[in-house]
Amino acid sequence: MIDPVIIVPYLLACLLFAVIPGPSVSVVIANSLAGGTKAGLFTILGTALSMISMVFVVAIGLEAVMTFVSGAFEIIKLIGAAYLIWIGWKMFRSSGRLDMAAGDRLPIGRYIWQGALTNWSNPKTLLFLSAFLPQFIDLSRPAFGQIMTLGIICLVVAACSDSVYALAAGQARHLLTAARVRMVNRVSGVILMIGGVWLALQKRA
Repeated sequence: MIDPVIIVPYLLACLLFAVIPGPSVSVVIANSLAGGTKAGLFTILGTALSMISMVFVVAIGLEAVMTFVSGAFEIIKLIGAAYLIWIGWKMFRSSGRLDMAAGDRLPIGRYIWQGALTNWSNPKTLLFLSAFLPQFIDLSRPAFGQIMTLGIICLVVAACSDSVYALAAGQARHLLTAARVRMVNRVSGVILMIGGVWLALQKRA
């Protein structure tokens, strides 16, 4: 059970963490513009799945696991950075045609994978959670359940915040002409490529 006294400050801290745009938000917006609100929401599902796995790593607190993840950061980061640059380049070169027309099959797995990989590509997320969550636990009680509960709350807040971006971008796509879609795709593509370069240059704290 979480101490009710910490809930309000914890929610405010989670909201502050969630509203700061990062590479994941860029992918959510890009996919929502290209494939509609559902595409953005499936991307958010991917980021949520990756985040809960990060919370689990923090909750079990095994030194061996943390050491392995820490050692794998560089590889994970570079793979994710290359992926962001690749999808950014594809978006930059797109013709301006919206990816999803009425009746088309939504590539659910692709969006979930993009969201998960992008989130895991940013080592700062796991490092933030490992430093952030323990500050709100009661050391007199088992930590695992508390950290998982706090992590799920943080995940829900982040998912709700990201959903606002997805809904806004999904609605905006209906107002776009082909020329405007091309412009938005190029801007989004540049943002994603910059995000990929930014990830690649990040140093582990």
